[in-house]
Amino acid sequence: MAPTDHYRTRDRNSSERRQLPGPDSRRHGQGRRSRSPDSAARRNDAPSRSDGDGSRRQPQHLARHDGGHQRRGPLPSQQDSYAAETGEAPEKPKEKPNWTNTGVLAAASNSVTQADGTCIALKYHEPAEARKPSPRDEWKLFVFKDGDIVDTIDLNTRSCWLVGREAAVVDILTEHTSISKQHAVIQFRHREKRNQFGDKVGKTKPYLLDLDSANGTALNDTSVPQSRYLELRPKDMIQFGHSTREYVVMLAPRS
Repeated sequence: MAPTDHYRTRDRNSSERRQLPGPDSRRHGQGRRSRSPDSAARRNDAPSRSDGDGSRRQPQHLARHDGGHQRRGPLPSQQDSYAAETGEAPEKPKEKPNWTNTGVLAAASNSVTQADGTCIALKYHEPAEARKPSPRDEWKLFVFKDGDIVDTIDLNTRSCWLVGREAAVVDILTEHTSISKQHAVIQFRHREKRNQFGDKVGKTKPYLLDLDSANGTALNDTSVPQSRYLELRPKDMIQFGHSTREYVVMLAPRS
């Protein structure tokens, strides 16, 4: 016989042996429930589940082990305590203004409206650490074509310079067809470092950022990664797309 059938037969026989108690057995059971005075006294003397003050004991998994003291929430403010004593309603906190651009304002700040009513979406927005360079640091950008200087740009006049072919929004216009409409950015950023004494020392420096352009940007004849800031140093040469123009960063010596 299979084991499973054997288990089933044993269960059926055991269920047949179980019978409901009759009236006589119930009376007999009631006689068994009687307790002697000694057993009742022992039951009354047994420790109860509640503490001495009558309160229920806290479950073990909720007990706090912090020096015997229960943790409490933060204390109410002085104004709330005074209002509770006098019966007055506590003063509601005033809502603070939100100066960030949201909704329609954010959409408007991310685009430029032209004279004909059309909007141009901006691909870049200045970070929180954007700063104009110090007047003592005269940063300049020299534009070379075929070995000759064709333009000089004073970079100290603003914190951000957008490079590209879209004349309505860019700061440095480049007309070569291989250059994107919003190609790259020269961004001045204020960065802080700690010196050997642990003091914070801040300085504003220029950085180059390629805006996911189609044909890329080169720094000193090396392609730069997209959407990543690279610090610019004096005598660095920048090229955009396949244009032969060279943009050289220079810092005038302090007098």
